[in-house]
Amino acid sequence: MKKPLLALSVVALSLGSIMTPLHASAALPLQVDGNELPSLAPMLERVSPAVVNISVEGTMVSKQQIPESFRFFFGDELPAEQSQERPFRGLGSGVIIDSEKGHIITNYHVINGADSIKVQLSDGREFDAELVGGDKMSDIALLKLKKKAKGLTQMEFADSDKLRVGDFTVAIGNPFGLGKTVTSGIVSALGRSGLNLENFENFIQTDAAINSGNSGGALVDLNGKLIGINTAILGPNGGNVGIGFAIPSNMIHNLTEQIINYGEVKRGMLGVQGGEITAELAQALGYESSRGAFVNQVLPDSAADKAGLQAGDVIVSLNGKKISTFSELRAKVATLGAGKKIKIGVIRDGKNKQFDVTLGESQSQQTKAEQLHPGLTGASLSNTQKSDAQQGVKVTSVTKGSPAESYEIEQGDIIIGVNRHRVSNLKELSKYLEKQDGVLALNIQRGDRRVVVVVR
Repeated sequence: MKKPLLALSVVALSLGSIMTPLHASAALPLQVDGNELPSLAPMLERVSPAVVNISVEGTMVSKQQIPESFRFFFGDELPAEQSQERPFRGLGSGVIIDSEKGHIITNYHVINGADSIKVQLSDGREFDAELVGGDKMSDIALLKLKKKAKGLTQMEFADSDKLRVGDFTVAIGNPFGLGKTVTSGIVSALGRSGLNLENFENFIQTDAAINSGNSGGALVDLNGKLIGINTAILGPNGGNVGIGFAIPSNMIHNLTEQIINYGEVKRGMLGVQGGEITAELAQALGYESSRGAFVNQVLPDSAADKAGLQAGDVIVSLNGKKISTFSELRAKVATLGAGKKIKIGVIRDGKNKQFDVTLGESQSQQTKAEQLHPGLTGASLSNTQKSDAQQGVKVTSVTKGSPAESYEIEQGDIIIGVNRHRVSNLKELSKYLEKQDGVLALNIQRGDRRVVVVVR
């Protein structure tokens, strides 16, 4: 019985310590030894109106496999899986980055699957918003207010590459739907990755309290400039334990520029494969550090190959900024965008070398066709390669028993037109299908012949 009593006494002491200054707050001095007390209030009053609350509504489709025994008794007419639709609601945060255009950035997972997006400003005004574009693998989405709003406050970007461990941070967001909330901390670490190996991760780690609903909110420096977008926490049961993660502002800036200019993210590709530097590998290479990205293969005819990089190189910098891990290199290259000219610093045989590289464009992006039209459900689509004889949208796979298979769409088909409208890539196909609700006449290149598939 002694331990619980001790714990209770500690809580009571903590509460007493917190409550005592409240009674004496009116008597607190404005100055100490002639100096004003430091406060974040002036900075927050200036920039916090740029942080907004986001609420979404939509329908979630869940699929459930039907056991083979059931299908045996009911015949082939019973599908292999059954879909169920469930409405959902969600809350998050966002940051205004362009007051004139009404552009707001948030996390992709905040608005993923949403049919309705509403933005509430700090003054209580509420607006409908639309998705301009997003990147699921980087967890960034760009929204735009449907109606022009007066008196918006936008937030200025900081250079996140200049951050150091120990720099002060302030997180602003809408945790648990409580409303505008501010917490503070420091940069705990840089270049964090490994939360989701399929995604591009180069997180800022902070101990500023981040909780559910903070997603998409701002992480700012003491000047009120945006250094990151809060996106995830590491803690039991989703609670804050002082380990939060934010997407760096430089990554956000690169991605939003691509979405604004091209309507999509044109992911950059260096064309190297490799991994992290271990102590054993560093010793084998005669390399005195454990920081950098080890290259074990350079893909033929890639941007790296054309620039002169070789297997065995250790990449240590990108545009003059240090590279600590292969994950960091992967995330930065992917979000810089295709066609970007960069400088890569490497160590080769103990010597420092510099290479000018023009990034290629990744062709690995795939889209699930049900996102474009219900009749295409079950098909996966990707852009064709430049080396392909026919340019268009390639069907990379078709699920057995799916609507796409019932319309006789086959793996390897290349969609080159819709309703007599020529399409050369996923962007053009997606843009055209946004306005089409009825019957689709797909012009398809199938091997050495062309066919027309009608999809309802």
